[in-house]
Amino acid sequence: MPTAIAVTGADLALPPQDERTLPAAVLADLDRRPLDEALAAVQTLVEQHGHVIVVYSRGAPVAVEQRLHTIRSLLESDRIALFRPELPPLGVAVLARQLRQLASCDLGPGVLASAGRLLTHYLHAGALLGSVARLDRVPVVGLKSHARSWVPGGQFAVLAHPQPQLVKAAPDVTLPGPEFGTWMLVGRGQLQSDWVTGTLAPAWRTQGLRETELPAESADWWGTGKLIEFCSYLPDLSVLYQLVASVRQSVCHWCGIDVIGDRCVFCSATPPPASEPAVRAIGPARSAGPAHSAHSARALTAGD
Repeated sequence: MPTAIAVTGADLALPPQDERTLPAAVLADLDRRPLDEALAAVQTLVEQHGHVIVVYSRGAPVAVEQRLHTIRSLLESDRIALFRPELPPLGVAVLARQLRQLASCDLGPGVLASAGRLLTHYLHAGALLGSVARLDRVPVVGLKSHARSWVPGGQFAVLAHPQPQLVKAAPDVTLPGPEFGTWMLVGRGQLQSDWVTGTLAPAWRTQGLRETELPAESADWWGTGKLIEFCSYLPDLSVLYQLVASVRQSVCHWCGIDVIGDRCVFCSATPPPASEPAVRAIGPARSAGPAHSAHSARALTAGD
């Protein structure tokens, strides 16, 4: 069985992107279910799939994260990877679906888990907000922006990733977008506006646009329910696979699985000091889709 990609809510399990996209394992209500029940659910996934990668948002309740770490500790398993990327909730859902696409390929669990960090750098995620008065997760938003947000009728476009930026939304104003072809996913909250689909998407030369339900954690993450969240992404499995395959693989010196990047996502081990024997490399690096292999390598040495 392929590696299981799990999410912490059904709203993070997006519909398949293509016929090869595997279903997500939904670990819902972890903080409200009895511990033994939640433990059994994760243990069953490990037994059925060998390895489990849990992708969850930084907007998830603290109790959910604590429960995940408790389960992993109780199972004493290095076959469970917990991945919490620096992305808004809709971006997390998109990334989880990309990993579900790649799970159908001939990638080992360590490489697949490491791919999450790499693919994060090819996502552009943000939102159109009715107010930024309670937004504290995007560093570019300062006190002056907070003050302006109280002006009735004002709307703000915020790019949270990859480079935070804030602009006052207008028909002739946009945000810096990807330099390669992407699709855009849009989740509508309580804000009424066509700026995302009518101004931003054309400015980013979006090749396709789809809408979905707004994740439940989005209102808390953005500090308001009056929002429209968006995320641009690479939809094609062949491009995603090429990006991952272009990065040199090595063997984790602790748990022995193949990985890419500077840290094993399963056991959290980092490479030994340079004075120790180097890990073996598997396969040559190849050029990759929308960016060079050098960029891919730098992305994987960045922090989570």
